[in-house]
Amino acid sequence: MQTNFIIFLTDDQGYGDLSCMGATDFKTPHIDRMASEGIRSTDWYSNSPVCSPSRASLLTGRYPAHAGVRSILSGHRTATGLPPSVPTIATALKELGYYTAMAGKWHLGLAEGSRPEDHGFDDWFGFMAGCIDFYSHIFYWGLGRPDFDQTHDLWENGEEIYRNGEYFTELITEYAIRYIRKSVELGKPFFLYVPYNAPHYPMHAPQEYIDRFPDLPWDRQIMAAMLSAVDDSVGAIFAELERHGLAENTFSYFQSDNGPSRETRNWLDGTQDPYYGGSAGKLKGHKFSLYEGGIRSPGIMHWRKEIPPGNVVNQYGAAMDVFPTFLSAAGGDLSKYQLDGKNQIGMVCDGQYTPHTDIFWEMGDQTAMRRKEWKLVLNGRLVEGAPPEDDVHLANLNEDMGETKNLKDEYPEITAELTDAAQTWRNSIEEYWEEHKQERNGTTGYVRQ
Repeated sequence: MQTNFIIFLTDDQGYGDLSCMGATDFKTPHIDRMASEGIRSTDWYSNSPVCSPSRASLLTGRYPAHAGVRSILSGHRTATGLPPSVPTIATALKELGYYTAMAGKWHLGLAEGSRPEDHGFDDWFGFMAGCIDFYSHIFYWGLGRPDFDQTHDLWENGEEIYRNGEYFTELITEYAIRYIRKSVELGKPFFLYVPYNAPHYPMHAPQEYIDRFPDLPWDRQIMAAMLSAVDDSVGAIFAELERHGLAENTFSYFQSDNGPSRETRNWLDGTQDPYYGGSAGKLKGHKFSLYEGGIRSPGIMHWRKEIPPGNVVNQYGAAMDVFPTFLSAAGGDLSKYQLDGKNQIGMVCDGQYTPHTDIFWEMGDQTAMRRKEWKLVLNGRLVEGAPPEDDVHLANLNEDMGETKNLKDEYPEITAELTDAAQTWRNSIEEYWEEHKQERNGTTGYVRQ
């Protein structure tokens, strides 16, 4: 019996915003169960502190630039994005006979060649821009701008549909369950990509979820309610797997696309006060930042058939590892694909060390890397648009996961070594980006000034 695969992805969820990750003011029992029955990494990462590049890495197994997407993509209906030539894990599993489906947020381009059907998905439901109203499903990001029209953004297999007034988190789950049932009818193994847009703004949740947290302040109450709705949805999907006898041999993965948002538009009340409803726990930074709070994520893998239960590991990995890990579990040939990610089967199933030595990140003029316990950030920013906090910041994450102390002067040799490695990698990224500009599907990222 072939293994089934599910990716659960949340949007702008902080490292500390699950009860299994340390949240004490609300509970996420279904995701906690996923962790307790599988493996949870304390040192897991997204490949970008913003959504489009992070999602591109997750689906392609490549660093964002190698996937062709380096920045947040536009939401207009002609917006380009993920190049048609770049294969995804859906493409690879479809070639192995899998039924492939997506329910949720795409945000990897709307133009021909960039849509889900162009990247291996047999069926898909959701929206294609960066954010929508949870009830009207209108992409409203430029609200109030006279040069920017608001656009309805809800689709099923490329056809616009209308489900006005229905809460989008629950719609995602409805379609995910529908796709599981279709795979059973087809008699095929499935790959299901479930990218929730919660808890990304706007901060919307049905009253039934809000009422679960009557004693929380408003910002945390809505955050908790949105994540509680996601948690219920994960539980409903697992219950569907149980009904069909698929739970034992389904390999499921959970993470957030980046750290929590500080954007003032989270409030929806006209204030310019930075939002503080999401929590990065003990980590420094948030969305847009290459400090840990912007890129370190809850990382959970669940596969009853192969992963021993109850493990918590501090071995590091990243979203780009999902492609080679899933494909290896499916019996696919990794040599057919250009991958930056590593197969993590040995780590999650057999307790081996991470196959990574170095992991790198880039965002605008920020560059970062991790090597064992050491984390280097160049031109690191805590607040988007502000000057760098430090030109060079070195931290020992084993001793200081919050990057509170800059050790660059205490360890000059390590600082020099990692700086050289990070700059060499970044230069290679810029060279690749320039050399492959004709292959990209439009303007999809950072341009060095």
